[in-house]
Amino acid sequence: MTEEVGTNEPQAPAVSVVGPGDGETIVLGTTHMRVLEDGSHTGHRLAIAESVLAPHTQGPPQHRHAQHDEGFYILSGTVRFTVGDKDYDATTGTLVMVPPGTPHTFANPTDQPAVMLSTFTPDRYVQYFRDLHELLAGGRPLTPQANIDAMSRYATEPATDLA
Repeated sequence: MTEEVGTNEPQAPAVSVVGPGDGETIVLGTTHMRVLEDGSHTGHRLAIAESVLAPHTQGPPQHRHAQHDEGFYILSGTVRFTVGDKDYDATTGTLVMVPPGTPHTFANPTDQPAVMLSTFTPDRYVQYFRDLHELLAGGRPLTPQANIDAMSRYATEPATDLA
């Protein structure tokens, strides 16, 4: 449950508090995402989500965002980031920032779950995850083309030159 705490003064912005277990849950196969901030409390400048990647979870196809930065802070476990043709194993306490235009993907290649906190600046990309969730909840398969179609609605494209 999200609570808003504010003052009686109209110019004071409300504070958003999301407690443990609160937030919107989005399940995408073996990845469970909890949206902590969807941008509705930040003027759509920032969104934040916590994701749990099950062991041996493959991430999305390598892709590029044209209009937003993406950040990943590893809370536990190991997440392998592929950026272009280089792999980086990010362990607990590591921050990975991906600027617009940078090809990237991630996966959990280990036998243990991995948990990461992601930021999206601006917030628009949260809707991409909602779109994928609706597709799967509707019984439709997440085909490569369906994923590409969803990405394209949010200024994102596959890094096909690296496939």
